[in-house]
Amino acid sequence: MGSSILPDLGAEILIPVCAVIGIVFSLAQWLLVSNVKLSPGSPGNNGAGGKNGYSDYLIEEEEGLNDHNVVIKCAEIQTAISEGATSFLFTEYQYVGIFMVAFAILIFLFLGSVEGFSTKSQPCTYDKSKMCKPALATAIFSTVSFLLGAVTSVVSGFLGMKIATYANARTTLEARKGVGKAFITAFRSGAVMGFLLAANGLLVLYIAINLFKLYYGDDWGGLFEAITGYGLGGSSMALFGRVGGGIYTKAADVGADLVGKVERNIPEDDPRNPAVIADNVGDNVGDIAGMGSDLFGSYAESSCAALVVASISSFGINHELTPMLYPLIISSVGIIVCLITTLFATDFFEIKAVKEIEPSLKRQLIISTVLMTIGIGIVSWVALPSSFTIFNFGDQKAVKNWQLFLCVAVGLWAGLIIGFVTEYYTSNAYSPVQDVADSCRTGAATNVIFGLALGYKSCIIPIFAIAMSIFVSFSFAAMYGIAVAALGMLSTIATGLAIDAYGPISDNAGGIAEMAGMSHRIRERTDALDAAGNTTAAIGKGFAIGSAALVSLALFGAFVSRAAISTVDVLTPKVFIGLLVGAMLPYWFSAMTMKSVGSAALKMVEEVRRQFNTIPGLMEGTAKPDYATCVKISTDASIKEMIPPGALVMLTPLIVGIFFGVETLSGVLAGSLVSGVQIAISASNTGGAWDNAKKYIEVSMI
Repeated sequence: MGSSILPDLGAEILIPVCAVIGIVFSLAQWLLVSNVKLSPGSPGNNGAGGKNGYSDYLIEEEEGLNDHNVVIKCAEIQTAISEGATSFLFTEYQYVGIFMVAFAILIFLFLGSVEGFSTKSQPCTYDKSKMCKPALATAIFSTVSFLLGAVTSVVSGFLGMKIATYANARTTLEARKGVGKAFITAFRSGAVMGFLLAANGLLVLYIAINLFKLYYGDDWGGLFEAITGYGLGGSSMALFGRVGGGIYTKAADVGADLVGKVERNIPEDDPRNPAVIADNVGDNVGDIAGMGSDLFGSYAESSCAALVVASISSFGINHELTPMLYPLIISSVGIIVCLITTLFATDFFEIKAVKEIEPSLKRQLIISTVLMTIGIGIVSWVALPSSFTIFNFGDQKAVKNWQLFLCVAVGLWAGLIIGFVTEYYTSNAYSPVQDVADSCRTGAATNVIFGLALGYKSCIIPIFAIAMSIFVSFSFAAMYGIAVAALGMLSTIATGLAIDAYGPISDNAGGIAEMAGMSHRIRERTDALDAAGNTTAAIGKGFAIGSAALVSLALFGAFVSRAAISTVDVLTPKVFIGLLVGAMLPYWFSAMTMKSVGSAALKMVEEVRRQFNTIPGLMEGTAKPDYATCVKISTDASIKEMIPPGALVMLTPLIVGIFFGVETLSGVLAGSLVSGVQIAISASNTGGAWDNAKKYIEVSMI
């Protein structure tokens, strides 16, 4: 079999060092963003000069940019957005905290009762000749790791939101100097979130493994089975963060646009509109905090799935630490690759025109993928033996290190393909979105038809990319190959999150420019940033969906192995019924969330109409709207409405497994996986296309 070139000590040093480098780099980016002052001061107080410096304060007087009132207004608006977002997240986390504790207790009871809460050593699941730690220990440590993953997910989302609300007004102010300065500020802010999340997730998981190892010792199977709770905790919190944040942002968005733009014919983000603050808050709690938690959940689950399968393969059996930590080493190298890639956007190349924004973001994806391919090749060579065995449904499958390299690489490149296809279908630079915009000439009906058709068509290539990566990775390394393919897709998560967070930050910057009364030229620049941001947000969702599909399949494989199901026979009535019900679940979930958005939006529309009709001087701009009431409506509605969809997802496997058995549950899981991927891709791309079609029409009309 041989051994790895990289010694165990080298692996144990490499992982935390890379994580710390990621954290330090994110703090350095934050310091650069903080150089943009949100308080009026003399031109000379804005920091040192340089290529992307802040000393070139030569701005045209006709823009009104030296007016200190504009800066003060931007600061006030940013504070209102930040307070609204913080208030919502704290309210959400109170409810989610109750669920987290309740579900942790449930995990403990279910796992502990397997052997009657026995404190005696038990025969190992995969090798009955050896004795492993008691079931009660697995229950306790799994519960702890679940709580650890949940807390890390919550912190990741909260930090991302705080960074975004800190940066949005600063992006607006930098837009006065040119689109390049605004782009750098927005992208650096996104990088802060990306690197903090990637580095924190890696570091916490690494520390948890080492702490758990103090108790488990040589029982690596038990150790890494207990660690799986980390991924479950991250995904559980991501579910509520995504649903709650999504309901909030869409309710505010619909309420603000329907009454403000359609009925009252005032510009988007006009300060007279009572729902504009809630709309801007929603961008942060939905697209920043929600997406951060979502991608963290996928990352944690793919890492845990790979570690569990590896623990019952030759790595775990022979106690080879460096190969065992191969998934974490990939993530470590990914942080360094993303760090180098980020410098191409912020330091090596400077944006000077609007048309350079999207190519710059696209270049981030290409550079990170190429560099990461080289990184994966090096890691596979030094961290893996030349040949080893991987657990494959009861057997040990012989695998070469170059085959595992191909598994990770195919996932990485499948992610890039999904990203480019998503960009093609959601960017207004290409014909699909332009066709959707053109269809508006004949009314809303044709617009809806074209938009839905675009979403359905956009599924084709991503599904083939996912299918190909599954075929290649499973052929080479069974379920472990699929898990590391998902990890490959997420290996550049820091860059992916930076690109994704950039979008809502730019969107908020445009809203602040409008509300602060800045010139039309400034708004044009922020709109250009925002249009690119809509596309990058869709790309981020594409990565999340693709990786989630691979991770779900890897976890499904772990489930059928653990449940001792050798085959899932779709001709068995129990399984086929499960498939049908499982395929229906994403539609049920979507119906619940869409109705929730509709209910919340209805309340928002009524409140905005009430204020326009009852507050004297509001339309004339002499009276100030009641922003706080609209923020409260979105908060209350989203908190109330997020619980039923979340409960559907979390309770379905428990109910089906208890009352109908593991065979039916396997069908439900398979059906929901296949159906959910299609709905997620089509809905995400349709939404992005509609948003950018609107932007395309607005630009064409000018």
